Amino acid sequence: MRQSDSEQSPDGDSMIICGDALSVLADLADQDPGSVHLVATDPPYFLDGLDSAWRKGRIGGARGTGSVGGLPPGMKFDPRQGVRLQSFIEQTGQLLFQVLKPGGFAIVFSQPRLSYRVAMGLDEAGFEVRDIMAWHFTRRAQAKAFSLNHFIDRMPITQERRAELKRELDGLKTPQLRPQWEAMILAQKPRVGTHLENWLQHKTSLIDSRVSLDGTTAASNLMTVEKPNKDKFNGHLTVKPVQLMEHLIKLFSAPGQVVLDPFLGSGTTAIAAKRSGRRYLGIEINREYVEIAKMRLKEEVE
Repeated sequence: MRQSDSEQSPDGDSMIICGDALSVLADLADQDPGSVHLVATDPPYFLDGLDSAWRKGRIGGARGTGSVGGLPPGMKFDPRQGVRLQSFIEQTGQLLFQVLKPGGFAIVFSQPRLSYRVAMGLDEAGFEVRDIMAWHFTRRAQAKAFSLNHFIDRMPITQERRAELKRELDGLKTPQLRPQWEAMILAQKPRVGTHLENWLQHKTSLIDSRVSLDGTTAASNLMTVEKPNKDKFNGHLTVKPVQLMEHLIKLFSAPGQVVLDPFLGSGTTAIAAKRSGRRYLGIEINREYVEIAKMRLKEEVE
């Protein structure tokens, strides 16, 4: 495949490909269109300091996403982040649309603030946005809001005026609430005919209502799963819980089907697919993460 390094996974009939997602997806769309039953992925969010390859550093020759310099990351809001993200999701979505079977679902994670951009990108790519699901995590996340004391200290004013401002603004912070959930856009490639007709032809477009996250209640669009502890060798920035990914895979696909993750990261989707009795196709541009994924999958086999 173009600009990629294809290799067999520890499972034989599944595969991890080290390469650029857009290039690999373009090849797959040419060679084997309509071969995937489900897409489940956590793409780059285009927040400050992260590019489309999940690498900290430079984007288009500029540091990060071109946010206002000199501010903490949680305060660097730049409309260009959302524009770039939507464009990237639309471009990726067009290729995912080609590789999915009619009626197949695409579950795309998103930071809540920019989830509308992800939904719009998928919509522009031809998908039907069926729902926006929420992954709720109970572990206390790092607060994003900042006090203004640092900025007050840098103002060219007297010490008395600084003290006065700090008393006036005591308890007031920048408008970032503590994050407790992450969005999951549920998109669907348009089906052929009715849901029943599409299922009989492609075995997609229906959900398994028997699947339950907690074992007692029917599946809903709010899913509470604790954030995972990372393995000692796993340095990925945003590891998702295997339990959550396994639940999504069981809900939106059937045993033996193909689950694609074009931004595989450290391999959580592949592990969840394996545990669920599905085949997986993972694409990851970062060789280090590919090796981590292979290590995690090897532990599953052993």
